[in-house]
Amino acid sequence: MILETFSSGPLETNTYLIGCARTKQAMVIDVPFGAAAWLIKRAQEKGIQIERILLTHSHWDHVAEVAELKEKLNIPVSIHKEDAGNLEDPGADGLPLLFPVRGVKPDDYLSEGQPILLGDLTIEVLHTPGHTPGGVCFYLSTQRVLFSGDTLFRGAIGNLSLPTARPHLMRASLKKLAALPKQTRVYPGHGEATTIEEEKILKDL
Repeated sequence: MILETFSSGPLETNTYLIGCARTKQAMVIDVPFGAAAWLIKRAQEKGIQIERILLTHSHWDHVAEVAELKEKLNIPVSIHKEDAGNLEDPGADGLPLLFPVRGVKPDDYLSEGQPILLGDLTIEVLHTPGHTPGGVCFYLSTQRVLFSGDTLFRGAIGNLSLPTARPHLMRASLKKLAALPKQTRVYPGHGEATTIEEEKILKDL
């Protein structure tokens, strides 16, 4: 598995470039400000082909350059249906936009348990509402890797005070993550990586 990480934008949002080492196929998880050019350059350096954009949720700091990357590479964009409205019309979720963000119509919708094939890799969609209604995580069971978006961070969970947050749903979402193998490496939407075992909040559920 190829995995590259880049943090950018005013909120230091993580973008992830993941690829199959054998087929050289790749996908992107989230596209913050300043990420599109880096993703294209890094993919070229690694000799891999980006085929799809996967979004953990629709907050502006995670989708800021989705439109740019989609146009430059002519690739589809996938998001959970419950967050699609804010992707198409950034700011519809009530969060003030610090910078202009172009809306994008998703090409398809992600759903709970959906498998996404990437060469020899299988990415499972986990619907984890709480921080947003359509928040998702991406889980690779064979590699024991989880891309958690803004559901789980090192030592913290996603902000539940935002306009479209669903605090009453977060506990169930965290329980879903707590059930994953303890050795699972967690790559969050902000900050450094962690593991399921390291996160005390999951143990206290």
